[in-house]
Amino acid sequence: MSEENGHSPATGRLVTVMAWTLLLLGLWLWGRDVTGVPQSPAGPATGDVAGLGRAEAVRLPPAAKPLAASPPQRLDIPRLAVTAPVVARGLDTRGAIEPPPFDQPGVVGWYGSGTKPGAVGTALLVGHVDTETRPAVFYRLSTLGPGDTVRVVRADGLVARFTIDDVRVLPRDDFDAGTAYGPRKPGRAELRLITCGGTFDRASRSYTANVVVSAYLTGTGG
Repeated sequence: MSEENGHSPATGRLVTVMAWTLLLLGLWLWGRDVTGVPQSPAGPATGDVAGLGRAEAVRLPPAAKPLAASPPQRLDIPRLAVTAPVVARGLDTRGAIEPPPFDQPGVVGWYGSGTKPGAVGTALLVGHVDTETRPAVFYRLSTLGPGDTVRVVRADGLVARFTIDDVRVLPRDDFDAGTAYGPRKPGRAELRLITCGGTFDRASRSYTANVVVSAYLTGTGG
């Protein structure tokens, strides 16, 4: 087994796995309480969670070849009439992705040190479900279903088109971060859209679940 600079390939893999594990744990914590704000007067801000079980079987398109890496600039979800700027975010002291500020409810955060949308791997986008007074950018995220389209406008001018293949509302208790955020199929360019879901627990000031939308690259353009 070869070594370079005193570190073996196995050691490098271990460091990578540990860093990924810490990030997933941080994402779980983010889903538990960073977006935990009181619901708006309009009612529950988790979307039609029951609709997840009503999705009819759809024939999904084949995966497209991953693109070269380029940062995202805008997220479009046509069925929800969502058009939102995307800003790079880092990690907080607990290892969770820093969400956009609450005074920017229409902005989506992207884990800037991770995969760029359209490149091979899993790109992570996070957004608030609501604020103290009104719905936020991912308010109706859980109403999406397999076959729906998500577009990411990138800095290189390309529009990466993703097709949703899975939508899950995962309870925060016994949460499996690897299943939620890890790659579904090796070699694909994948995307995760993440927000809070379930019901709002006023005692803990957090939601009881996370909504995780999984999509994969199926082409470029509109």
